[in-house]
Amino acid sequence: MTLFLAIALLTALVTFGGSIIVWKLSLKYKLYPKIRERDVHTRPTPRLGGVAMFVGILIAFGAAAFVSTLGSSRFSNIAIVFQNPGQILAILGAALLIVIVGVADDIWDLDWTTKLAAQFLAAGLITWQGVSIVSLPIGGITVGSSWMFAIITVFVIVLVMNAVNFIDGLDGLVAGVALIANGVFFLYSYLLVQQTSPTNYFNLASLVAIILVGACAGFLPLNWHPAKLFMGDAGALLIGLLMATSAVAVTGQLNPTGVGLNQFVAAFIPILLPFAVLVIPLLDFGLAVIRRLRAGKSPFSADRKHLHHRLLDMGHSHLHAVLILYGWTAVASIGCLLTYVFPVYFKISSLWALLALFIGFVICAVITLAPLGRRKRLTVAAEAVAVDEIPEAEIAGLDELAGAEASVALDGSRSPASAQDGSVESSDPEPGAR
Repeated sequence: MTLFLAIALLTALVTFGGSIIVWKLSLKYKLYPKIRERDVHTRPTPRLGGVAMFVGILIAFGAAAFVSTLGSSRFSNIAIVFQNPGQILAILGAALLIVIVGVADDIWDLDWTTKLAAQFLAAGLITWQGVSIVSLPIGGITVGSSWMFAIITVFVIVLVMNAVNFIDGLDGLVAGVALIANGVFFLYSYLLVQQTSPTNYFNLASLVAIILVGACAGFLPLNWHPAKLFMGDAGALLIGLLMATSAVAVTGQLNPTGVGLNQFVAAFIPILLPFAVLVIPLLDFGLAVIRRLRAGKSPFSADRKHLHHRLLDMGHSHLHAVLILYGWTAVASIGCLLTYVFPVYFKISSLWALLALFIGFVICAVITLAPLGRRKRLTVAAEAVAVDEIPEAEIAGLDELAGAEASVALDGSRSPASAQDGSVESSDPEPGAR
């Protein structure tokens, strides 16, 4: 654990320093695009933060590789991660490709087909070097061929990249969500490997996850509202690529029955947890695709109807909207993690974890919908104040006018029969005249 934390700290420091350099250079040479209609920010802001994140990630992998060659008995087990250097080189090569394409898009606004082609190429490179789903992690069931799982892996990586990129619309949103999600996923993979290999706590999934934690933590100070620097497509797609790689590295190569996951719910954790930590990006991505296809548009066309936009429209402030999405991510990922931790480490039924997950969702829902009730109360109060501010003389005049209109309406509504009866009655002599 000490080495993992040291790697995360190194990544954070390098990313933070690189972000400051990128920010200053971007301002000096005006490397920032114009504000778009769907943007929330109101001033031009550099979008090249993904470059600093990539540098931090690259140095972190280099430091981990260097430590693995020292021969120290304390850190000797990390060498297992680098036994297949092709996988590491493929991950870094794919990351470099995504960053280059992302930077080009941030500066020149590339066509979506070009970006999608680069994403498939990057995902194919990683899959080609063996970071791929090899079986369904439900009791070690193997269905289909290796080619089928390779194709599934490529589409999963591309899906996660775009899902993460879709929620990059508020200051600190992607960095914070990824920090929470990868932190939880690191704990899961770290605890999981303790069950499968008690003498070796190192694996590729844990290394990638903890490096992402450091990169997001180092970038977040400059990306916090009001942001000085955006990660851009380069950063968002990079985060999505590595998150998917980490999930695939552990999910598709696990037999849950071998680590004490005998309960029905817990046996699905290898599948559920990657989706849980990505619940916000995947939900936003799914809704966006459905919304745009129903409108006859491309799934990759831009609009202002993402989840974070809707939270702002509901009345949440920028900071509150970001924190709410943090909360949903934390509840979903931690709650799902507890369904693994409770039965394995505490011998407690995973149903208690599901109960905690439900309570967390209820709390998040109440906080999310709170502005709607507050807006209704403010509307009622505003209407009451508007009525109270009408002068009494005007109210009296309105009452007299209403009374006159009611009288005219009553006279005009009489029937012919009633009018005839009235004339007969009026022909009778008054009592005093008789």
